[in-house]
Amino acid sequence: MKWKKFTLHTTTEAVDLVSAALNELGIEGVEISDRRPLSERDTKGMFIDLLPQLPPDDGRAELSFYLDPDSDTEALLRSVRENLDELSMFTDLGDGTITESETEDKDWINSWKTFFHPFTVDDILIKPTWEQIPDGAEGKTLIQIDPGTAFGTGSHETTQLCIRQLSKYLMLMQAAGVRQGIQVLDVGTGSGILGIAALKLGASQVFATDLDENAISAVGENLTSNGLDESAFRLVCGNLIEDEWVQQAAGAERYDIAVANILAPVIIALQKEIPRHLKHGGIFITSGIIDSKEAEVLEAFSHNAEFEVLEVNHQGEWVNVTARRR
Repeated sequence: MKWKKFTLHTTTEAVDLVSAALNELGIEGVEISDRRPLSERDTKGMFIDLLPQLPPDDGRAELSFYLDPDSDTEALLRSVRENLDELSMFTDLGDGTITESETEDKDWINSWKTFFHPFTVDDILIKPTWEQIPDGAEGKTLIQIDPGTAFGTGSHETTQLCIRQLSKYLMLMQAAGVRQGIQVLDVGTGSGILGIAALKLGASQVFATDLDENAISAVGENLTSNGLDESAFRLVCGNLIEDEWVQQAAGAERYDIAVANILAPVIIALQKEIPRHLKHGGIFITSGIIDSKEAEVLEAFSHNAEFEVLEVNHQGEWVNVTARRR
């Protein structure tokens, strides 16, 4: 079914009032586009390292809403314009014109699944829960993931870099005779893929953090899909860098490995906190670092007497830094 899309050309000053007025008319789920730069608060916790390049903020904004073609669009638009006329007495609506277009009705919640297929990271097979194990993949370590709509699939280069390092250092620990009680700290767990990988590869316990409460259900479902005991994976929603209760819950000098696939600025802040929780000789695996930020991250590690950088690895334009706590 095709939906009618209406776009109001207005100002950033007016969008909140206009959105409220549309909501009172029964029009929900508006889409706002403007040129305002994201603040530090806006970007906090966002899994992006390169922000979009926006044109200069000129105060203009576009507010779009969608109407079912079977509805009385003329009457609704009449009401919208009447409300806009009233609002114009209190705020600058700018251009105030409304343009019309059509958009296809799609299952946006599930359409992304057509792009998520099984893939391997060395001897590890990662596949969506709804697909079969592909031919020739028998015998590989299997991780099944349904990331939902809030988290990535694990196919991103940064996740693959972390999984390879987890596999390497868990194998080294096991070869050194550490076969029981390996504990992993997973900061910014998302779908839980790195913590689940750690458990599959021999870790005994994972303590994870995330800022998004949706991670709780995503991780729970993925633990079940992988036949893992939920008691082996503890997740709390909070900020390890800032929240004292999260720091206390994580505990002191408890972990053999810490992993963080986040953002370069967050890793720079995090490398000051992680030594409190990592055992001496423990490994800190990081990624989410775009290559243009590599030098900045390495400089931060070089000024931290607690860490010795062991490896720097690249995949595409992304970087992994692995360090050991002295």
